[in-house]
Amino acid sequence: MAGKVWFEDLRVGRRCAAGPLRVEREEALEFARRYDPQPYHTDEAAAQDSVFKGLAISGWHTAAYAMRLVVEARPFGATPILGLGVDELRWLLPVRPGDELRLEGEVVELVPSRSKPQGVARVRYTLFNQRSEPVYGMVAIHIVPTRP
Repeated sequence: MAGKVWFEDLRVGRRCAAGPLRVEREEALEFARRYDPQPYHTDEAAAQDSVFKGLAISGWHTAAYAMRLVVEARPFGATPILGLGVDELRWLLPVRPGDELRLEGEVVELVPSRSKPQGVARVRYTLFNQRSEPVYGMVAIHIVPTRP
């Protein structure tokens, strides 16, 4: 297991990656039925007649896949991931059952705290499908502790 990465160890441009992670049809349908029950997420026939022209995975399920891959990417080594929020969340293309998703991340901003032993790292994450098309993006706002 890689050691902890402290705020002082980070540099703008630092990269991480993870994946692939396969989107399983039944899991996606179960998620949509439970949390985002719109016809283009839950019904093949209705999805064909939608703007998506086929079954589209819920954007919130896509966000959950992204989070899983962020955890696997371990952008701060063994330091736990702690988030303050997300900016610039975008669903760029529909994700489909059977897609293979991979994540790339890059530190885009570092702001040390003036009053706490931590800093804020803004990391731009992008999910790509198996054709290397970007399907989802966000800028996560992480709290990263400073070296004790």
